[in-house]
Amino acid sequence: MSPWHDRHPSTISDWDDERRRARLRESRLGHDRQTLRRTRRVLLRLLAVLVAGLILFVQYWSNDVHPEQMRLARTAPAVLPVAEPADERDWDTVVVDLVGLGGLDASDTAESLPALRDMGVVWAIKYDNEGIDTEVIADLITRAALMSGMKNVILVGHSMGGVIALEVGKHIHTDSDRRLVAVLLDCTPVDLNAVRPESRGRGEDMVRWMRWLPGARESRALRIAVETYARREQFMDRHWSGSPGVRGERLHDVVEEVLQDKIFSTDAASNGLIEAQFLAIVAGGAVNDLRALSEPADGKPRPAIVYLRPRNAASDNVVDVAYSHRVLVDEVGGVDGALLVAFPRNTGHANPRQRPGEYNRVITDQVLPFVQRYQTQARSTESAAAAPR
Repeated sequence: MSPWHDRHPSTISDWDDERRRARLRESRLGHDRQTLRRTRRVLLRLLAVLVAGLILFVQYWSNDVHPEQMRLARTAPAVLPVAEPADERDWDTVVVDLVGLGGLDASDTAESLPALRDMGVVWAIKYDNEGIDTEVIADLITRAALMSGMKNVILVGHSMGGVIALEVGKHIHTDSDRRLVAVLLDCTPVDLNAVRPESRGRGEDMVRWMRWLPGARESRALRIAVETYARREQFMDRHWSGSPGVRGERLHDVVEEVLQDKIFSTDAASNGLIEAQFLAIVAGGAVNDLRALSEPADGKPRPAIVYLRPRNAASDNVVDVAYSHRVLVDEVGGVDGALLVAFPRNTGHANPRQRPGEYNRVITDQVLPFVQRYQTQARSTESAAAAPR
């Protein structure tokens, strides 16, 4: 070994990789600011998370929300023809069907009720998927009836559709020259108290999502999640230990059902329409509309109100029909009232498509004679007004 190494024996051993890395760290700017360095690391990680979140949000907006916004911007409410009257004498009356919560087009429901043809021409309302404007719907019905030479209007509303029918009926009764002969309400909740707590909670949860989550009114991904969760009883069960379990095969079937019925179907209501439908119940204007319909307007007699409900109130697991029944008696009934309450057999919540026989039977046997009295009254008023003086 050379004399230099003899004089400095530790130089080589001390100059190892660890000492070299330590020296590099010491030479970096701000190496003595340990707290700031940890802060920078946290901020960098947070920035990375924010960038990833922004990328996901852009993908969510461009691929999920924006296409639905463009589609909804092209929708509009419409009056669709369903059937001609069974009797030629009823061409002066139109029966208009309005579907309930989650529905868009009432055509299928109206087609399942051929007994409506005994009262007049049958039409169905297709809602605007962006929301509900009852004045627009009333104006559509009034103008279509005027162009077709129909002087009398009968409205049929299923579940929440009855809330819409009452408000539309008020516009027709008080603001048009057409005569509102009757309003048929099928398991309609007259206010939010008539909605059973479980269904009310789902609606309130949905409205909260709509208000704070950007794009929730149009998001199809959110719709899949909400609709699947609402059907959780079909694919979730409890393990013997008490922990929840998921049946994969049933979950697959439920998701497939949701996609077919609620996402890809052209008849499915949008998130925004469902929100508007639920808020129509929350607004609680049905009772005021009933009061407006309980009085004559511009020489037109007050319309008949018909309430269809299961005899056993527990058979309706969505609406407390007994509560709505009591409110209707208070507002429309009485000795000289204009209310008929009919009880289709073996029915549930507003399900004419599932139980068409029971619905058509009660319409023919009970509803038709009751409404015909009002049709006769309307025609007599019209003849008296047209007679020369």
